[in-house]
Amino acid sequence: MAFLGRGMLTNSNLKKMSLVAAAATGIGLGLMYANSRQQVRDPSARPIQQPAAKSPPAQNVWRLPEDDEDEVQAALNRGAQFPASMNFPDLKLHNNVMASTLTPAIYGELSRRVTPNGCTLDECIQTGVDNPGHPFIKTVGMVAGDEECYEVFKELFDPVIEERHNGYGTDEIHPTDLDSSKIRGGNLDPAYVLSSRVRTGRSIRGLSLPPHCSRAERRMVESVVVRALGNLTGDLRGTYYPLSQMTDDEQQQLIDDHFLFDKPVSPLLTCAGMARDWPDARGIWHNADKNFLVWINEEDHTRLISMEKGGNIRAVFERFCKGLNEVESLIQSEGWEYMWSEHLGYILTCPSNLGTGLRAGVHVKLPRLSQDARFDEILDKLRLQKRGTGGVDTASTNGIFDISNNDRLGQSEVQLVQRVIDGVDLLIKMEKQLEKNRTINNLMPK
Repeated sequence: MAFLGRGMLTNSNLKKMSLVAAAATGIGLGLMYANSRQQVRDPSARPIQQPAAKSPPAQNVWRLPEDDEDEVQAALNRGAQFPASMNFPDLKLHNNVMASTLTPAIYGELSRRVTPNGCTLDECIQTGVDNPGHPFIKTVGMVAGDEECYEVFKELFDPVIEERHNGYGTDEIHPTDLDSSKIRGGNLDPAYVLSSRVRTGRSIRGLSLPPHCSRAERRMVESVVVRALGNLTGDLRGTYYPLSQMTDDEQQQLIDDHFLFDKPVSPLLTCAGMARDWPDARGIWHNADKNFLVWINEEDHTRLISMEKGGNIRAVFERFCKGLNEVESLIQSEGWEYMWSEHLGYILTCPSNLGTGLRAGVHVKLPRLSQDARFDEILDKLRLQKRGTGGVDTASTNGIFDISNNDRLGQSEVQLVQRVIDGVDLLIKMEKQLEKNRTINNLMPK
């Protein structure tokens, strides 16, 4: 059994510390004793004594029941550690999936566990504890520190995954399909679609994920991936630009190309440990045509991106599949492999990206349709989501939206890209109807 706190508490302030902590958390105590350890007391220390009488509790201050105070004191006198219930986070005002799922009982059990790489439950949930929620989006509220977190802490991860991924059950098998020849259509009207992009993430098995990794692990990720990318040929041959060694000219060019990723500033990421040691072992690789990119050690070990101007998302997906398969083959030739399981598909840091990790999106002009009161309902029925062109939480400019798939897990890459193609094609038809002042009632998705 592994405990989060390993120090022995032996001085006479233990009772004060325990009662203050309990009052702050406002929950009942379930005792967890370290039976295999004996308390070593300083002979010169004053003995811990029960007070002769207990003062009446102050108004509006939570206190332990007297019987519990006695039990906690007795346990602490025997050298026990603080009970897990005293360490349970205050989630009363939180609005994320983790907070609505985590109970004192689950926390009490999982806080005793640790993954083989040393990741604890508290590391996984810290970002959700520090960030109560989003005003418009119910965030996940937790991350994985390594691949094993999804199994070691499954009593929490499983229900979080089920809620985030539209009821995905614990017995389901995730399909993977990177055969781009199965795509139907996909050359969307360039008068409406300004650009197309498909991206995903991949993690190197055996190395901890960004919230928990050491500097050595992060540098190993960079080394493994850069060696593989260096062996790409043909239209995928490219150049790696480490953030720590980038010249001013290189940096400006990457900014002009909209390729450069910055140090995370969002509390959701910084509280998860994503910005540690920045910019050590981070970098950007892209091919000569600048339509296939790889980000290294940003939110995941790698982000692989295929993109181009216009509406030919079919061509973008073809390049995406080709690049993804070739990079994986080269990584395997070095003796490494990606994190993957039959149930969860490709393993990434955030549970929201499990499965395919895929986001296929287009920047599309919908100035009239976006003014229709049913716009959000239409997107929901198509299982699509909208953003401003500046990313999450940004507003649309001139009726231009970033439209992408809402799902990641439980459907294959081909299925998700096809959903975007069919959905955006319908949105464009609706926009054209509205331009002619015609009804779109006959085009409404069921």
